[in-house]
Amino acid sequence: MSIANLSSVLKIFQGSNLDSEEENALFREVLLMTLSRATSEDSNIQPIEVETVRAIIKDAIGEDIDAAEVRVAAKSEIYESASLEKYLASCGTKLDSASRAATVKALADVIKSDTEITSREVRFFDMVADALEVTPAEVAGLVAP
Repeated sequence: MSIANLSSVLKIFQGSNLDSEEENALFREVLLMTLSRATSEDSNIQPIEVETVRAIIKDAIGEDIDAAEVRVAAKSEIYESASLEKYLASCGTKLDSASRAATVKALADVIKSDTEITSREVRFFDMVADALEVTPAEVAGLVAP
């Protein structure tokens, strides 16, 4: 089953509990969802951003995804039901602090990948960090998450 379908995210948002396997899937889906949405945040999806997402996903979870899956997750119809911020706030309570911090650090890598950082991307980064309740010290690596 593709992580791009975001089924674990939807289960959490609907109030369901997850078993340990589904909790692992949740991290993968939150990572994909967050990084994919970052590629479209400035309304100009750059190929380097998509490739950065693919490389991060491969490195973080050992899963190859293609560019189409990144684009599907970025534009998924689940965002018609609720905002990414609401999904992340719900999912963040089910993720450990290391997974939340890893998501935010990976997000910074995606945002920096096209060398032009917009104010929209900065606001997006701050929103994700707030929704996942990741502290600046965790992002900077000053404390163990």
